[in-house]
Amino acid sequence: MRVRKALGIDFGGSGIKGGVVDLAGGRLVSERFRLPTPQPAKPRRVAEVVAEVVNHFRWRGRVGCTVPGVVRNGRVETAANIHPSWIGVNAERLLAGAIGRPVTVLNDADAAGLAEVEWGVVAARRGVVLLLTFGTGIGSALLVDGRLVPNTELGHLEYKGRVAEDWTSAQQQEAIGWSRWARRVNRYIAHVDRLFSPDLIVLGGGITKEADRFLHLLDVRPRVRIATLKNNAGIAGAALAAARTK
Repeated sequence: MRVRKALGIDFGGSGIKGGVVDLAGGRLVSERFRLPTPQPAKPRRVAEVVAEVVNHFRWRGRVGCTVPGVVRNGRVETAANIHPSWIGVNAERLLAGAIGRPVTVLNDADAAGLAEVEWGVVAARRGVVLLLTFGTGIGSALLVDGRLVPNTELGHLEYKGRVAEDWTSAQQQEAIGWSRWARRVNRYIAHVDRLFSPDLIVLGGGITKEADRFLHLLDVRPRVRIATLKNNAGIAGAALAAARTK
């Protein structure tokens, strides 16, 4: 019998949020439930909060969960915006032990990219698409003819001697205002454009809730679109990854 719904959890630097996703269209069929990310965001404490989110939905099947870092075969290999003790942790094993059911783990921006390919602005699109999520840091998903190149982490590119996300994340916008932040985003997108020449840039993350405050200020070569699923793309992509796991 075909799976029609799945539970996705999006673990970010400031919040851990989840929802039940209709796999026919990618929309949430439950209220989104969010708890603050524990500080410091050490593995065992995060696992406890993920279990709280799963229990909120009384979910009994496989769960999809994102991590803001490089994930290879369920193991976390970087931890820029979470506690460094995550490095080397088998997140799938840790989370499965905490919630008592199997878990599929993937990079947070990669999850958003998968969702946009399946249900959003990247669906049926050929060429090179770069999805950038702006939140606590900057996540990235590189998609070529609809296929994901995983774990690109382009928020950690160095530009003029600084790590890009240290001066262009959504947190920086709160400190410097929309106009200055948009100028920084223009420079950052111009930099990744020189490296990857994408046909389309898709913007996701929490910042998309206020797209009308900055979208008109962007002046870059590639076409720029807002993610169809906006800040729910990570949840939807995690649910999709769980449903596809055999």
